[in-house]
Amino acid sequence: MNLIDIGANLTHQSFSHDFDAVVEKAKNAGLAHVILTGTDLETSTDSSNLAKSQACYFSSTAGFHPHVAASCSEKDIEEIRKLASNGEVVAVGETGLDYNRNYSPRKDQLKVFEQHLEIATELAKPVFLHQRDAHEDFIDLLKKYRPKLCGGVVHCFTDNGKALEDYLELDMYIGITGWVCDQRRGQSLQQLVSRIPPERLLVETDAPYLLPRSLRPKPKSRRNEPRFLGEVIRVIAEHTGRDMEQLAAETSHNAIELFSLKLS
Repeated sequence: MNLIDIGANLTHQSFSHDFDAVVEKAKNAGLAHVILTGTDLETSTDSSNLAKSQACYFSSTAGFHPHVAASCSEKDIEEIRKLASNGEVVAVGETGLDYNRNYSPRKDQLKVFEQHLEIATELAKPVFLHQRDAHEDFIDLLKKYRPKLCGGVVHCFTDNGKALEDYLELDMYIGITGWVCDQRRGQSLQQLVSRIPPERLLVETDAPYLLPRSLRPKPKSRRNEPRFLGEVIRVIAEHTGRDMEQLAAETSHNAIELFSLKLS
């Protein structure tokens, strides 16, 4: 399978000692391309530099995760705008709202989220979105900007059927992670995944987070890696009755379309 991981945090410190080996294992597992997630200025810059140096295999995003919205200055936003204008940066984000933990005050999250949406419309690039327990405020802002956005993905979707319907009505893509492989907390998602149209489904690991619990044998480390993306595909196939090869082809096509990826 030629898979595309649309969201991996490979600039995370847990990969600093064996980054090259992780990439080699990903390639051997059928990963054709990986989009590196930027969650603040440092990771966005590092991801951009990696994508620039290995353009055939990596692309990146640039943005501020809602957890760090309170520390995001106007200068920081301008730096993200500059980064996002680079060719290797294929989306604005990770951005959005997280009322589950509220690491940043809601007013700061809303302000920074809207600033990212404005950047995306200016640069005509898709958005890479995060939403936890904030659907109403999130969908209101997304609806406001959707006519001017060229598209986007609700990354690591774990919400309910109503939220899914709202995002699909806005022609957003839906990113599915190893959450769907978790028999404890992923049962609702397992039931919903068949409602995602083939042309709107994307897959991601969110590495090093969300290691698929269904992996057999389980890796010694709890660290997730892009090479485990095939397990996400396998579980989606199990709960949709669709063929794994078909899912791989469809999700890779969708990623190429949304992010305007050039793989050769």
